[in-house]
Amino acid sequence: MRYGALEAGGTKMIVAIGDENGKILERASFPTLTPAETMPKMIDFFKDKEIVSLGIACFGPIDLNKESKTYGYITSTPKLDWRNYDIVGEFKKALNVPVGFDTDVNGSLLGEITWGCAQNKTDAIYLTIGTGIGGGVMTNGKLLHGMLHPEMGHIKLALEDGDTYKGKCPYHGTCFEGLAAGPAIEERWGKKAIELADNSEVWELESAYIAQALSSYILTLSPQIIILGGGVMHQMQLFPLIRKKVIEQLNGYINTDEIKNIDEYIVPASLNDDQGIMGAVKLAIDAV
Repeated sequence: MRYGALEAGGTKMIVAIGDENGKILERASFPTLTPAETMPKMIDFFKDKEIVSLGIACFGPIDLNKESKTYGYITSTPKLDWRNYDIVGEFKKALNVPVGFDTDVNGSLLGEITWGCAQNKTDAIYLTIGTGIGGGVMTNGKLLHGMLHPEMGHIKLALEDGDTYKGKCPYHGTCFEGLAAGPAIEERWGKKAIELADNSEVWELESAYIAQALSSYILTLSPQIIILGGGVMHQMQLFPLIRKKVIEQLNGYINTDEIKNIDEYIVPASLNDDQGIMGAVKLAIDAV
């Protein structure tokens, strides 16, 4: 069967056709402009492709409550043109197929659960650290939604000693995203992360904030694996620093096989940056 997939991001929309094995058969990308500009292009891509369903892994916040009048909407997003937009309803109307819907980060986690490094796990976290920071959670074999959905990039962090940075987040200042996302790195150091690869001071501080957040997630959500993706995590030198600092912060309190084998516990995304679009394929499969 052929399944439609949309990884809806704040900068670009990736559309694809996939099969039941997660193989991407065809794809395209469109800039995220206004719905009036972008939606017709995406609908045209899917029309006549004989898809049986569509999966959407979407930037947010979004409404995932199927009992809500605004289920399937993008809600209070900073992307003002997409605020209160019924993306699921528009695709259903245009394509007349079932639509699966979840957050972009839950989509990435779903890709890793189904075809990547989180297979055979029941409890897992996927974090993307890039333009923003977001997280998807699977607990007891199910993606976590709750009241809305996790906003893991906005937990408050304690400033590291000597750090006077005010934070980049317009809502919370020195939250995880405000201290450690790509725009915070650029504002703090005056260069993009990719230009700072050889500056060890940058990555010591970055890894400290990431480790601080991960330690909180480990203690509250008890995941069996933590997967880190996004542009900032292409700086592979971060992984040993993060692992070392997590062990220091846990300070012997958690004594499990996972923590003992931390190189296999805190890991990079495993699907060549296709985890999001492959997760959207899985959302489509589950929608049928």
